[in-house]
Amino acid sequence: QEKSCHLSAALLGEDSEISADQLYELLKYAALGKCHNTAQPSWCHIYHQSHLAGVVVVVLHEMSQLHFYRFYLQFKHLRKVFQHRFTLAPSTNFPVSLYGEGANLKPHNTPQGVTSTSSECISKSSDLQCDPIIRRYGEKKQGLTSYTLTLEEQKKNNYPIEGSPGCRGYISTECDQQRTDSSPLFGLDCEMCLTAKGNEVTRVSLVDARGQCLLNELVKPQSPVLSYRTRFSGITKKMLLPVKTRLSDIQTRLKKMLPHDAVLVGHSLNSDLQALEMIHPSVIDTSLLFARSEGRRFKLKFLAKAVLGKEIQCEQKLGHDPTEDARAALELAQFFIEQGPTKVAELNLEMLLTAEKLSEISQNKAALQPQGCGFQEQLNEPPPLSKPCFLDCLQVTGQKPLLLGRQELDSSGLCQSNLSTSNKQILQRALEDVPLSKFSIIQFSLGPEYLASHFHAGLYEKVRSKLTDMLTIYAGPFEENFCMKSVKKEFGRCGPIQSLTVVTETFQPYVCIQYEVLEAAQLAVESLNGAEVAGSCIKVQRPVTAAMLDCNVLIEELELDVENEGVIYVAGLKKSLTETDLQEEFSQLKDLETLFLPKDLQSGKHRNCCFLKFQKTQSAVDALEALNGWTMKGSELRSRNALAPGHLWRWIWQMNHSNGKQGKHIFYEKMEQLSDSEQDLRKKVKKLDHHIKKLYRSLQSNTLCVVLFPGVNSTHGSQSGLGLMGIKDDEGRSAC
Repeated sequence: QEKSCHLSAALLGEDSEISADQLYELLKYAALGKCHNTAQPSWCHIYHQSHLAGVVVVVLHEMSQLHFYRFYLQFKHLRKVFQHRFTLAPSTNFPVSLYGEGANLKPHNTPQGVTSTSSECISKSSDLQCDPIIRRYGEKKQGLTSYTLTLEEQKKNNYPIEGSPGCRGYISTECDQQRTDSSPLFGLDCEMCLTAKGNEVTRVSLVDARGQCLLNELVKPQSPVLSYRTRFSGITKKMLLPVKTRLSDIQTRLKKMLPHDAVLVGHSLNSDLQALEMIHPSVIDTSLLFARSEGRRFKLKFLAKAVLGKEIQCEQKLGHDPTEDARAALELAQFFIEQGPTKVAELNLEMLLTAEKLSEISQNKAALQPQGCGFQEQLNEPPPLSKPCFLDCLQVTGQKPLLLGRQELDSSGLCQSNLSTSNKQILQRALEDVPLSKFSIIQFSLGPEYLASHFHAGLYEKVRSKLTDMLTIYAGPFEENFCMKSVKKEFGRCGPIQSLTVVTETFQPYVCIQYEVLEAAQLAVESLNGAEVAGSCIKVQRPVTAAMLDCNVLIEELELDVENEGVIYVAGLKKSLTETDLQEEFSQLKDLETLFLPKDLQSGKHRNCCFLKFQKTQSAVDALEALNGWTMKGSELRSRNALAPGHLWRWIWQMNHSNGKQGKHIFYEKMEQLSDSEQDLRKKVKKLDHHIKKLYRSLQSNTLCVVLFPGVNSTHGSQSGLGLMGIKDDEGRSAC
C-alpha cells in the first residue's frame, strides 16, 4: 500500500513569520527530496516526500495578509481547506526569492496570450550516454544480480578469492547458493587499527535489508596495536581493554548469521573482507557501483549526502560509526537498484562534487580572511554567489517545471505574453498542464487597478478599523461613583486589556474596553452581558457600525476555521505563572499537543491568557467543559474556542501598536455606501477563490499545494504576506 504524504508545522505561536529563504528551503526540498544536497526545511517537516505526486504553488500577485482578512468571508475555500498558515515576510524580488536566480527556462508560445514556461523533457543526450554509469550498466533498471561483482572484477579490485595465494587461512562464509534478484542484502562495515601485523579489525557491524543492526561488536586484535587511528575508527585503548571477542568468534557468528544466498554490500568492501580474513562470493561495492570516470571513486560521506540526503561521519563525532556506514552503503545500493542507472546518472554527481568543493574553498577563504581588511580589499572581493535555482536542478532530473501567469506578474524575465490574459484563461491552461508537471507555479492577479499604493492604504485602514471594533466592547450603564478597579479586574479575567476608558457622553457612565485578542472581547460579550459588575447589572456589546453588521457571521466563521480545529483559548491566568507551571497544571488534559503563551512583543512579558492545541477535536471540547470554573493558584479560569491563529495574533498586536490613529467608537454612525471599486473587488476575490478551488480539486492526491499572498514591499510601505499550505489527501482536504 502506497504511503501517504503529510505535513507538520509548529506555527501556533506569534513567531510564525517565515522568511523568503525558509519558503525557498521548503519548496526546494519538496521538489527535489534528498537529492541535490537538499534537506528537510527547518520550520516544518514533510513525511514521505518521495511519495509526493507534485508541488503546486499559487501566487496571488501583489496581495497581502491584509487582503485575506479584509475578504475573509469571500475566501471561503482557502480558509476551509488549508490547515497550515504562516505570516510571510515581504520580499523586494518575490520571483527570485521563490525559486532562486538563474532559472534556465524556455518560454513557449501558448494560445490566448497565456504565459507558459516549462522545461524541455531531457532526451537521452550525448552527455548522459557518455556517463560511466550508463556505459557500464545501460539505461534500464535491472535486478540486484546485475550489480554484483564478477569474479574478474573481484580479482581486479583485490577481493579475497578462494584459492588465491594471499588468502591462505581465510574462512569462507559458505554462502554458495545461486543468487537471484530476490536474494537478501546485508550491509557490512569494519573499523581497523594498525597493529604489528597490519590492519586488524577492531569493530564489525552488519545490518539487514531494513537497516536494522544485527551485529555491532568490538574485536580484540591478535597483535600489539601501533595506532588506534581514533580520529577515523573511534576506537581507543580504554574501549578495547575489557574486550575478549576475537576475530575467530566474529567469523563464526557471521557464518551463522548469513543465509546461503546472501549478498554483502559495502563501500570498498574488499578492505573489510581482507581485514575479516573472510571470503564471500557475492558482493556489491558502492564505491564501484557509483564509479566516476577513469576509475575514480566518490567517498561514502559525499554519496550519502548527495543521493540520500544524509549526513554521516560528522566531524563532531569521534571517529566513524560502522553501523551508520554499513546502513548508508546498503541504502545507496537499494537506491541504485530501485531507481536504475539513468536516474543515478541524472543526479550529475560529478557536478555536485565540484560545487561542494568550490563551496568548501570559499568557506576556507572566508575563515582565513584576516580581520580589519581595508576598503579597497573588500572591493576586490568577488560578488557573493546568487541563490541557486532549483528549477534548473529539476530540469537536470528530467522533470518539467511549469510557470503560468501574466506578463506584468513576471519580474524575472522568464515569461512572455500579452496583457489580455485573464485569470480564467490561466486557470484553464493550468487544468491542462499542471497534471503533466511535477512542479508548477500559477500566478493570479486582481488587475492593475487594485495595485495602487493609495488603494492598499485605504484597504489597510478599513481592516485596522474593523479589527479595532471587533476588539472593543462597551459595558454599562454603571452608577455615578462606580469602582473602576472592580470593572478592570472583572473584565481583565477575560484576557489582556489594551485600553480602558470611561464614556461620558451618555446619561449614565459606560466603559469602553479594548482587548488585545479577539477571544477576550468575545468572552466578555458571552460571559458578562447581563452580569452584575461593580454593583450594576450591565449590558456588554460591541460598537454598532456599518462594518460591524456582519461581526457575528465573521466570529462564527473564524471559530469554524480549519486552523482553529482543536485549539482553545484560556484566560484568567496569573502573570507570575511560567510556561513550565502551565504545562504541569494542564498535563492532566487528554491529548494536549501544544501550549502557546502569548507575550508582549515589546516588553517580552507574558499575558494572562494562553492557547491550548489538542490532537483531537473532541479532546478540545472535553477540555473546555473541564476548564470553565477551574481555579488555578486562586484564580478562576475562563475559556472558549480559539478565533485567531498565532500569525493573526501577531498582526493584531502590530496594528494596535502602529502609529495610526485609534479612531473613536460611538454606538451609531451614519452608514456609508460601499464604494463601487470595493464591491467589484469582493466579486473578483470570490471568483479568485473559486478558481483556486477548481484547481485544487483537479490535483492528484499527495500533491503539496502552497497558496501565497506575497505581501507588498515598496517605497510607500510594506505589508506582510500570508502563506497557506497542505498536502491534498484522498478526500480532497489538506493532510496535516
